[in-house]
Amino acid sequence: MSIRRRITLAAVFAASLAAPALLTTPGAEAVPPGQVYFWPDANQMGAGGAWAYTPPGYREADPRVKRHAFSFDSHAPGSVFAISFQPGGGCLFREIRPDDYDNNWTAWATKFDGVSDTAMGCEPG
Repeated sequence: MSIRRRITLAAVFAASLAAPALLTTPGAEAVPPGQVYFWPDANQMGAGGAWAYTPPGYREADPRVKRHAFSFDSHAPGSVFAISFQPGGGCLFREIRPDDYDNNWTAWATKFDGVSDTAMGCEPG
């Protein structure tokens, strides 16, 4: 092995030791600016990965997260609203602010039907 190759390999090895380790959650995906991701399991995980919402308007949740969104992460530029349609009529909302996240969203996981950029006339819930 040439001296130049040894020096290059040594430099790469030294740099890798000095670099901080990146801590990531297995299965977690980086949320792009302007979007909100919802996962079917806690800790930003679940079969099929995240379901993405990009404002504006209302969007019905994908079947794998509808009434089963146990975590979310928002990088939307403004607030968005998780919507829950109630039996017999009416609806509830939960505001999700920019840079808000919840890795164990049990309070709303089984209520989540969709998401909107407005509260859609729903009651806080």
